[in-house]
Parts: sequence; structure tokens; C-alpha cells
Amino acid sequence: MNSTTVTDTVRTDLMVDGYEVVIGIEIHCQLNTDSKIFSSAPTDFGHEANTQASIVDLGLPGVLPVLNSGVVERALKFGIGVDAELGLFNTFDRKNYFYPDLPKGYQITQMANPIVGSGHIDVVVNEGEKNEYPKRMGITRAHLEEDAGKSVHDAVEGMTGVDLNRAGTPLIEIVSEPDMRSAHEALAYIKAIHQLVTWLGISDAIMAEGSFRCDCNVSIRKPGADLGTRTELKNLNSFRSIERAINREIERQIDIIEEGGKVIQATMLYDLEKDETRVMRTKEDANDYRYFPDPDLLPVRIEQHTVDTIRAAMPELPVARRARLESELELTEYDARILTGSRHLADYFEAVVDEVGQQHAKSAANWVMGDLLGALNKDDKDIIDSPISAKQLAGMLKRIFDDTLSGKMAKTVFSALYERAGGDTDDAADQIIEAKGLKQETDTGAIKAIVEEVITNNAAMVEEYRGGKEKAFNGLVGQVMKASRGSANPQQVNQVLKELLG
Repeated sequence: MNSTTVTDTVRTDLMVDGYEVVIGIEIHCQLNTDSKIFSSAPTDFGHEANTQASIVDLGLPGVLPVLNSGVVERALKFGIGVDAELGLFNTFDRKNYFYPDLPKGYQITQMANPIVGSGHIDVVVNEGEKNEYPKRMGITRAHLEEDAGKSVHDAVEGMTGVDLNRAGTPLIEIVSEPDMRSAHEALAYIKAIHQLVTWLGISDAIMAEGSFRCDCNVSIRKPGADLGTRTELKNLNSFRSIERAINREIERQIDIIEEGGKVIQATMLYDLEKDETRVMRTKEDANDYRYFPDPDLLPVRIEQHTVDTIRAAMPELPVARRARLESELELTEYDARILTGSRHLADYFEAVVDEVGQQHAKSAANWVMGDLLGALNKDDKDIIDSPISAKQLAGMLKRIFDDTLSGKMAKTVFSALYERAGGDTDDAADQIIEAKGLKQETDTGAIKAIVEEVITNNAAMVEEYRGGKEKAFNGLVGQVMKASRGSANPQQVNQVLKELLG
């Protein structure tokens, strides 16, 4: 990371015990190609150990790597997404080090000429809270590389095995500028990158499966001083652990300095159970890896028309889509932000609006964000797993808008749709309405007859209303709805009641 870019004004509200925090992030994001970066071996997750590593991945004598063109396309999409300089001429290097899960003794990566250069991403820190604020985070570079294998520790047997299924899995390593000044800023940046790579469709970014891993470089300094010695928190695999680990490491470094000691450059592990960071090993410098150009791989030259074709096929990015939902559909900033939380969610919402019309966008947003996301969150499901299709939800909303359903009836229909009681057809809502007899009474004459009967049978409540007790009116409405078994249109009930009560 380029420390020379740390020139922003010190935010005293983000300082900790008089120290300014400086954080940079390295994200290893697995690209979702079917095969590995230099071989035809599959990249599926969860298979038996050492069943998906080819002789190329293991670097056996005589084998040659062949670049997977799919990883180049995905890396370019990312570069365009962060408005970065693109490395139309990029090369591969060997990073040499020994570790049991690296059978070749080196990792193929991009050091000298990465495919993605300087860029940026705009984030909102403390999103949704009163103290939220926007910030632009710099991206130094993003380069292609292969993943290593995985050491598997068996505490019971006291042994360690090596699973090489991940060896050769395609990664893009995204290196930020040291622009973050708190754990909240780091988390906002990581979430923004996570959203972008899934939005672009270049990675599933499932942290629990290791396809989106974060290394956080943390240092502290007094305002105006040179950068402090950084430590690297390694392989953090959940948003919760990222924030906690950074805060614990900040506290650890402050304690060391306040006690007269010096922070040592090191790789740190975070113990979630003990909620503490500890040194795993002292940190190597770049020259310790003896980088040199990989002799088996030719430079990659990318034509401008290839970039133009990829750019033309890019989806509308989250920030732009959020702005469009606010301007075209007149949604609030909050609604637009929630509905663009993922590309699948935004697509679902707009599919509903396409069916019901833009004039009903706010109602559609309320149902998607409230009832649907609430039910999905309760069942730990994503929008792509929704048992209610966009057309089915739109079909139900249309019956609200044409006064076939009251709000209460719609809740009943929604529950039935969610439980798939209406089947898989687009008109499932109509089938449920028919089967359950859930049709709202809108005939003014019929409603008037019920209201007249309620007035006759509730003389005391009528007198209370006429005597100035407004609550009595609500009681009369309730009696009408009860007499109609909830089928009367509430707006018409209110209108007729007011007319008859004078």
C-alpha cells in the first residue's frame, strides 16, 4: 500500500486516546469461473480433500500453466466498476516462499504489472445511523493470482493435514490505500467491495466458504507524525470479526506504546472466543519473496475493443441505480438504499414495479422491504430463494389497488403465497382469493345497509360520538368491519358512517 497518499485532515472524533488510526485493507476475492486460473480443474466448494487438484495446480515437473480467459474478463469488470486505470499490458510473477499448502514453492501472482491500477469506491460510513457520512476510499491496485491450499488441523489426533483443492483457485487481490481511520470505516469499505463483486456477478463472495477473505493492516500514530509500524490481521472471515479484531488490535498497540514499548511488524491472528489479537509470525517484506517474472506465462495484452465490449455489457452500478430509484420512482434515500442492497433484490423490486406501474412504486417498496424481507430474514433466506415471485407479489398488489383486497386480507393472501398455497403460477394470488373467499365488499348500497344496522344496534356509542368523543367513531367502524366479516372497504365505511351520523 502506498503510504504517501495519507494526507487527509485528521478527524479528531475518530481518534482513540489521542492516536490517529490508519487502516489499509487487502481483500482476496475468489472469481467464479468453473475452472481454475491456470488449469481445467474444477473450483466447486465442499468436495473431499485433494480430489480437485490437477498436476498443473501442484506444479509437477514438465507441466505448463494456461491462463483462463474468464478471470481476465472478471478482473476488467471489477476495474471498470471502481473507475480504475486498467492494465492493458499485464504480466505474471512468481512469489517464492515455503509453506506446506504451497506444493510448488511459489505462488503465481501479478507484482510488476497488475491488471487493475489506481481506482476508488464511494462508501457510506455508519450507514442508516444519525452519524453516517460519505467517504471516498482509494484503491491502489487489484491483481490476479492463484490461491494456495489449506492446512487442516485435527486437535484430537494432534495432526495437521493438507487439502490442495483450493490450490490454483482464481483470486483477485484488491489492495486499498490506507484511507480508513476507524473500524467502522474499514467495515464500510469491505461491505462496499463485497456488494460490488456480487453485483457484478464475478464472485459469490461467501465468506464462510473462504471466497471473500480480508487482511487488515493496522497502525497508529500521533497526529502529524510519520506512519506507525503496521500489523496485519489475517484471514478475517466475517463482518463481525473484522470490526472487533481491528478494535482489539488498536487497543493492543496503544497499550504497547503507552508502556514505552515498540510495535513490531507482524502477522496477527484474532481469537474470537477470547476477543483478543496475538502474534502469529513476524511480517515479511516484499523482497523476502524474491519476486521474478514467471517464465511459463506470456504477458497479457488486452485490446481496447475488448474493454469497450465489457463496459457496454456492465450492469447499472449500485450508486447509479440508487440515484435512479430516487429520481424516477420518487423513493426516499432510505428505501433506495435498502432496495439496492443486492442486485437480485433491486431486480426483484423493479420487476414488481414493472407489473404494477411506477405510480405504485412506494407501496411495492413497502411490501418488499417489510413483509417479504421480514419473512425471508426470519427463515434465513435470500431474495433469490423467495417462494413468492415478483409477478405473484405484483398480482396480489394489483388486487389491493383495485379494492378487491383490504390491507388485512392482503396479509392473509401474502402468508398463503409465502407458504406456496397458491402454487407456482403467476395468478397464484387470484387463486388464493377465490379459494378463501377473500373479496372486499365495495358495493356502497350493501355497506350502507350494514352501517345503518350498526348505528341502530349501538345507540350509546352513537351518542358518545355526537357528544364529542372521537374514539367512539373508531368503535363504530370496528363494529361495521365485524358485521361484514372484514370484507367491507374501510374507506367507504368511514365515508358512509360520517354521512349517516351527520
